[in-house]
Amino acid sequence: MPKIEARRTRRADSDSRGADPKESVRRLGLIAERLGYRFSDDLSEYPIDPAAWELVPTSLIKRHHAVPLGFDDKTLIVAVSDPANIIALDDFRATTGRHLDVVVAPPEEVDNLITRFDRLDRSAEHLLEEAASHEEEEDDEEFSAADAPIVRAINRIISRAVQQGASDIHIEPQQKDVRIRFRIDGVLTETMRTKRSLHSGMISRLKVMTELDISEKRVPQDGRVTVTVDNRPVDLRVATLPTSWGEKVVLRILDSSSGVRALEEIGFDEDIMKLYQGSITRPHGAVLITGPTGSGKSTTLYATLERINSPAQNIITVEDPVEARIAGINQVNVNPKAGLTFAGALRSILRSDPDIVMVGEMRDHETATIGVEAALTGHLVFSTLHTNDAASAMTRLVEMGVEPFLVASALECVVAQRLARRLCPKCAEAYEPSLEMLEQNGLPSAGGKAIPILYRAVGCGACSGSGYKGRIALVEVLKVSDEIRRLTVERYPAEDIKKYAIAEGMRTLREDGMRKALAGVTSIEEVLRVVV
Repeated sequence: MPKIEARRTRRADSDSRGADPKESVRRLGLIAERLGYRFSDDLSEYPIDPAAWELVPTSLIKRHHAVPLGFDDKTLIVAVSDPANIIALDDFRATTGRHLDVVVAPPEEVDNLITRFDRLDRSAEHLLEEAASHEEEEDDEEFSAADAPIVRAINRIISRAVQQGASDIHIEPQQKDVRIRFRIDGVLTETMRTKRSLHSGMISRLKVMTELDISEKRVPQDGRVTVTVDNRPVDLRVATLPTSWGEKVVLRILDSSSGVRALEEIGFDEDIMKLYQGSITRPHGAVLITGPTGSGKSTTLYATLERINSPAQNIITVEDPVEARIAGINQVNVNPKAGLTFAGALRSILRSDPDIVMVGEMRDHETATIGVEAALTGHLVFSTLHTNDAASAMTRLVEMGVEPFLVASALECVVAQRLARRLCPKCAEAYEPSLEMLEQNGLPSAGGKAIPILYRAVGCGACSGSGYKGRIALVEVLKVSDEIRRLTVERYPAEDIKKYAIAEGMRTLREDGMRKALAGVTSIEEVLRVVV
């Protein structure tokens, strides 16, 4: 009986292709509802999850016209155009060892998703397989040929990463194979594995692209290159690192075409924005953005410059590298090989009649001293610093050799930030937390107040099963007051400066994260993951 039912449904389905499309979609939705399945008439909202596709052979996907959308430890989300195809569902269960969460969609939607997957999957993994079959016939010189399989495979891997919104690509040699991972929304996800014998070819190709020394494998190297993905330029920063199994390569993706985001989009609430606005519109002083690598410091600086940019201001930046180009701003790219360092470029900038100066990073004593002195001589200076919180910025500059009285006089505002993943709006689940959990995290409890509703990650096809989609900044803004200047001059530790700033009303990173969790933007678990 199931086979007959499946045949009848497929025949009706094929007949419906020639019928009124709206009626066919409506009929398919009714069938899905009758069978207790979800229905979607637009699968474009589901991003391709390579890890989900790897659970099921491509031949099985095409044979049954069913598409894996996402998964977790127990469940695979699969889109089908024929919900009565019991054989297909049984094959997917047997192959993956997971329960199925079925989404019914029109046949053309499933076709489109399979085509999207083919364009990425076949052009990466299959090209690597093709390269492996010819590896004995190829040498390093041939890797630069545009039609070489290894060249096309590297291009497709980069394209896939850009299309999925990855910030980094990791190519890592292991004992028996090569692992390729993407960092998406701050979290590394394994994308594919390929043969160990292809490692040298992949590394050689990347070195050729970035003009690095192919023969040098014993020391780290770094370079950069601009590639075109979907008719838009994408900058790549490439760093190699010798490991016990060979050279690891990390590609940082800088997609300048995405434009500069507004401060409100980044995560600046209205009250924090008002406090920050007072500092960035001053005629002089220093404003620092602090945080670890990958915390969105450059994004915040670009958003700040975009907000204050005007024809009446001469704004000059020195960066390594220039990540986004802003009209009306003079941007300088450092070039250490040519002798153009942060400190050297900053000296030249100060002779070019600037009103506002942005230094990509205060990474040494000379750059920090020049930047601080520029802030004291009538310039508004923006820069970044690697510290754990806002209060540590003062002590860090002093440790770098800048005189405490100069730091105290120059600094106007310090912003510390972290990036937390946003909850996926399609699958976030509301729940009522326990009183114990509220007390542990310093949230309002039932002491005369209603217990707040929080949200947690669940996972669906739209977020590739992670429960999160996109990121938002958790922000801590320290406005430098006269008392904080005194503490800085007297070399008080960062802990004491932080305590006084909190007493003056500063909202900490953790508190800002909890406010965003209460607003349903992120989850408590995500806040605790990124903030100590």
